[in-house]
This record gives sequence, structure tokens and C-alpha cells, in this order.
Amino acid sequence: MSHDEFLSFDSTELSQEPVVQPTLVTDRLIIRPFVEADAEQVQSLLQCREIAANTISIEHPYPAGAAKIWISTHEKKWQGSEAAVFAICEKDHSHFPIGAIGLEINAKDENAELGYWIGESWWGRGYCTEAARTMVDFGFSTLGLKKIHAHFMAKNPASGRVLQKIGMVKEGFMKSHIKKWGIFEDVVFFGTVRG
Repeated sequence: MSHDEFLSFDSTELSQEPVVQPTLVTDRLIIRPFVEADAEQVQSLLQCREIAANTISIEHPYPAGAAKIWISTHEKKWQGSEAAVFAICEKDHSHFPIGAIGLEINAKDENAELGYWIGESWWGRGYCTEAARTMVDFGFSTLGLKKIHAHFMAKNPASGRVLQKIGMVKEGFMKSHIKKWGIFEDVVFFGTVRG
């Protein structure tokens, strides 16, 4: 899929064939579109308080049925050039998501925000770094984006290490930028630009 084919895609044009979201493969991972059958596993993984505590937008407890609703939005956002959301799976278990990664796309400015989470049982294995590197490559080479950026709570330096490992640089720090569970949290911003 070329840059122009994705960024100029208009899902309201009936003559235009839908663009199929690809599956990406790394040394250890299958990074594929979510399917409805993944909802139960996602729902289970996101009951972990530690995942919610280290991410800005995930609630705890994770609401019943929220995973199914979330997954149901992905295809429309992909076809509308708004987002590319993928399940992270180990190669030997491609039917079993262990996390999620995606790009929230600003087609007008040709940039996207990278976001990800991974189940606690898979922390410390380098899976986020492997998936994030692949997602940045996909954003630049396939989607034709100019810039990819990300942000995280300063109290979660592991996320910052992932971003550094994939070549992003710190672009800013905002004191008490968000309020999570009644506490104001500092937020760090990273980014990378296609050369």
C-alpha cells in the first residue's frame, strides 16, 4: 500500500475498494489486526491494575464489555485513515493477543501518535520494543508519515526506554499535565521524524 493510497483514502467513495489492514511479522511476533474473538483475552489482560496504573487512558477496573466495543471501532478507523490498531501476538500463538500497539493518525499533518500496552506476564522480554520499532517502520515506509510521536507518564520510565531504543528523542516535559486517579502526573513527550 502506498503513502498516497492510504492517506487519501476516502471510505465514502463507493467505487473505492477497501484497503485491507496488513499483518506485520518480526523475529518473535505476529502484529495483526484485532478480531472480535480477541475481546475476551483483551478484557482479561486489562483487568491488571499495573497496566492501567502505567498508561494514561486505560481505566481500572476495566469496564465489562469494553474490549469488544473497542475492537469494533478499529476497522472504521483504519478505513477512514484515522488509526491503525494491531494485536501483539507471539509467533507460536498468533491467535492469542498479549498486548496492543497502534498509531492514531493525523492525515492532514502526516503524523501519528504511537501507543501500546502489553500484558504483565510478558513484561521485560523486549516485545514492546520489537513491536514499536516495527510500527514506526510501518508508519514511515507504508503509510508515508513524516513524524511519529508518543507520550508517557514520567513515573513510567520503562516506556521511555522503549522509545529511546527505537530511535525517538525527548521533545518535551509537561509538569502535572494529566490527572490520573486523582493525582496530577508529569508527562514526557518523544518523537522521531522520517529522514
